[in-house]
Amino acid sequence: ILDALYWTATEPKERKRDSIGVIPHFFMAVFYVFLHAILIMVQASTLNVAFNSHKSLLTIMMSNNFVEIKGSVFKKFEKNNLFQMSNSDIKERFTSYVLLLIVCLRNMEQFSWNPDHLWVLFPDVFMVVTSEIAVDIIKHAFITKFNDITADVYSEYRASLAFDLVSSRQKNACTDYSDSVARRMGFIPLPLAVLLIRVVMSSVKVQGALSYSCLVLFYLGLVTLKVLNSIVLLGKSCVYVKRANMEDKLFERPAPTPSSSAKSPSKQGDAAYTVQCRKDAQTCTLGNRTTEPEQPAPSLSKEEEGETQAASEMKHRTPKKDLLEIDRFTICGNRID
Repeated sequence: ILDALYWTATEPKERKRDSIGVIPHFFMAVFYVFLHAILIMVQASTLNVAFNSHKSLLTIMMSNNFVEIKGSVFKKFEKNNLFQMSNSDIKERFTSYVLLLIVCLRNMEQFSWNPDHLWVLFPDVFMVVTSEIAVDIIKHAFITKFNDITADVYSEYRASLAFDLVSSRQKNACTDYSDSVARRMGFIPLPLAVLLIRVVMSSVKVQGALSYSCLVLFYLGLVTLKVLNSIVLLGKSCVYVKRANMEDKLFERPAPTPSSSAKSPSKQGDAAYTVQCRKDAQTCTLGNRTTEPEQPAPSLSKEEEGETQAASEMKHRTPKKDLLEIDRFTICGNRID
């Protein structure tokens, strides 16, 4: 929905409009962001209720973590599926941190920003973060052990994400700086940002000129932090791309499609069209009407015929997808038979 809105808003005017227009797409996007923000608010409310009753928090954490381990540990995974699951874990952990921030803001606002209450919330926050990290470690350890996947594969995943970030900084890039990485992870920041801004506005009361000046300074500090963060991430990404020897892929151009004249040599007039093909001991030359006499192919035994057939089957198999070709729509938990 958001992509349709962006494309409709930036569509060239000379192009024939096949869409329903900017205004309907805008209302569809607003309705979607509203529903997604409501869903995240329900999650934050559930976590807030669990924080206020410690027994419920422990029960929810145990059930949620047990279901997550059970649903992924005893399945067969390949490198591409593990890559998608790693991206999903990154997105889930970041979302859980934002939910914890929302819960802490609401609780501190209820207790009139008493610093002593922050130490009451600290053990629960520490337990949630520790359980998330421990579950991810156990889950990935089981998956890599049972599927014979080495730990070096995570360096490839990091290089793939770094390649996405570096490629989005090129002049001919079609996406925003962080949009390609967010797409690969399936992360949609707009509903989460809308909910966080609404919670901050309702929790922090701004009154007086001094408060507004502090708010402006805080905003400028966040902008500066974002710029510094983008510079550091870009530098680290360049280092990882060079370390993985993926610099050549940044400057690759799509191969030109063969023209119709190349497919029909008879339309090229008097130009010579020569095709040479070699298969074992046979050689043929087309276009100049000179062919070498064919020689009988040597007889092969049954074992050699079996090996030749197996080699041809391996040749015609579809190659495995590269990590850079995996999009955000790949389901992480699919079982591979």
